[in-house]
Amino acid sequence: MNGVLVIDKPAGMTSHDVVNRVRRILGQSSVGHLGTLDPLATGVLPLVVGNWTRLAQFYTKSEKAYEGVIRLGFATDTYDAEGERIGKIVELKVTLEELQECAKNFAGTIEQLPPPFSAKKIAGTPAYKLARKKKDVVLQPVKVEIKELEITGLHNDRVSFRALVGSGTYMRSVAHDLGQQLGCGGHLELLRRTSVAEFDLSVANTLEQAELLARSENYDELFVHPRKLLPHIPSVTANEETIAKICYGRSVNLPELSNARLVKVFGGQRELIAIATRVAGTRFHPGIVLASRSNSAALVST
Repeated sequence: MNGVLVIDKPAGMTSHDVVNRVRRILGQSSVGHLGTLDPLATGVLPLVVGNWTRLAQFYTKSEKAYEGVIRLGFATDTYDAEGERIGKIVELKVTLEELQECAKNFAGTIEQLPPPFSAKKIAGTPAYKLARKKKDVVLQPVKVEIKELEITGLHNDRVSFRALVGSGTYMRSVAHDLGQQLGCGGHLELLRRTSVAEFDLSVANTLEQAELLARSENYDELFVHPRKLLPHIPSVTANEETIAKICYGRSVNLPELSNARLVKVFGGQRELIAIATRVAGTRFHPGIVLASRSNSAALVST
């Protein structure tokens, strides 16, 4: 079983918890995710299944969209609502307009300090393991890109926002740093991821919905249509002879796409055979083969 599905992750579960649940639902051990979500967060969690776990390399720098709530007045050690409060509660004295002005400081490429409770490694040890033991966590700032940070509302000490960010950006750090700049402290109270790359909530299923679809073998509804994957890479539908060569790792001629660097090769409408790289002219080499040799003939006949 190969495919990509999107789960609307519930709060309280780790991304690995969701992966394990989907493994059981599908009876498939080869399942991975395309970008972790904290337990507190909900929303878009794309999963790759079977041979299609090889597609993960194309999503390492995917942009992500979020909406959420920052609570001002105090910081926490985890930078979110699951952590312990640091210091006293500070009375909030800020307007919506002041918040929106402050948010401009986070626009573009900035240096961001990851949260101490994060998977960033220090001498080979994840930072969160050291933080849980109350050991010093010394992390280095990293460059991240915040393409949009829009403050959409202020209700008492709660700040609602929308954000579009590059890979590696911690929204917990954004919340913490916003509180620091305002001088009142702050932490992330709610976070919902609304998209990752081309995947958004419109193609997401809850775990319960995914289980029902899998039980009824309604895989067309469960999995994202392969033609919608990696939309920036052009597609070509190959004939039986070409597919057979690709499945054996041999280079092929694809004259339809002489100017493309990468191409998605299909057999029929839904069968993604490979991602091929242009060698020279119209010659392409299958860098990533997603179909097995034994299934190559069946792929063409469907």
